[in-house]
Amino acid sequence: MKDRIQPAFPLVAEDDTGMMINMGMSLRDYFAAKALPIAVKLNTKQYDRELGNEWFWDDDEDADFAANVAYQLADAMLKAREK
Repeated sequence: MKDRIQPAFPLVAEDDTGMMINMGMSLRDYFAAKALPIAVKLNTKQYDRELGNEWFWDDDEDADFAANVAYQLADAMLKAREK
């Protein structure tokens, strides 16, 4: 799903040159940040089922998994919002 233009925490301000500054983060990024703890928890639960107590955090693989899940959840929230 394409990133939405809708900002979270928008602040529209103009400097003396007319340049717009601090437009806020995208709503998709905000939702993903909020979903990240759930994504990390899902990752640890998956390993708990597969490996018992032998699980440890593998920086690249586990971070990629958690980030992907967080954005999938964010996309689902944006889709639900459109209904």
